[in-house]
Amino acid sequence: MSSQYRLDRAYKNAKIIPFDDHSKFVLFSDCHRGDNSFADEFANNRNIYFHALKHYYDQGFTYCELGDGDELWENRSFQMIFRAHKNVYELLSKFYVENRLEMIWGNHDMVYRKPKYVEKHLSTYFDHKTDKDIPLFPGIAYEEAIILQHKKTKQEIFMLHGHQADFMNYTAWKINRFLVRVLWKPLQVIGISDPTSPAKNYRETIRVERRIKKWIASKNNLFTIIGHTHRPRFPEAGELALFNDGSCVHPRSITGIEIENGTITLIKWQISTAENGILKIIRVPLEGPQKLIEFITK
Repeated sequence: MSSQYRLDRAYKNAKIIPFDDHSKFVLFSDCHRGDNSFADEFANNRNIYFHALKHYYDQGFTYCELGDGDELWENRSFQMIFRAHKNVYELLSKFYVENRLEMIWGNHDMVYRKPKYVEKHLSTYFDHKTDKDIPLFPGIAYEEAIILQHKKTKQEIFMLHGHQADFMNYTAWKINRFLVRVLWKPLQVIGISDPTSPAKNYRETIRVERRIKKWIASKNNLFTIIGHTHRPRFPEAGELALFNDGSCVHPRSITGIEIENGTITLIKWQISTAENGILKIIRVPLEGPQKLIEFITK
């Protein structure tokens, strides 16, 4: 099974969400939320992430997570991750209650492609204070891919994690998961990176992007947004329309993509120091805003 076939299948089975120029979406991926141990890369940026998430909730955005939200290669149990970052999941639950949460599974949370697993682990959580099960994401469905389809222009924005173009992280993901749990997680604690990850291996990143670009070109330059490689990407109008929202485990910052008012923007949230020495979290536009219609291929 080739990467082109896997991408075709993801597109064919994608969930379709209508939108217009009044719709507001924020896209993050590769949060890799962990157990708050030394191997939990998300822990370094959790305050930045939570602040950004609260901003988007207050501003009426729909939150779309493009895979690898939870680190379920290093951690065997979602409950451990939930306890470490309970405030994040409680806020995500608010998005879900208001029908403003869309979730895609990636290679590190590939188990979420099984509805029974999701129902068992994500529907509720046990509150030790009240000794009761509290709703978390009851009835939630994780998708392999999502298509945003503009109501007026019919333009499609295809969103997926991107590991469909990566054999070892899609077809042979259980082998990589085993290696991460047994070998790379202990070494990560002392600063040795996992070379099997495209995020840590530049050559693998280039190979993944090349395969996806080939597929996009075969689909009349289909507007596509991925994660997986952790490398932010924002092409100009007229170029091959492959976008990447980056990750939430950059050193001291997180990156994402906003779709609002018919435009797309690559943004970064980071800690900044004011002149009086007070630290604050700020939003920094990196690229855009660029009009979505400028990427329509005639």
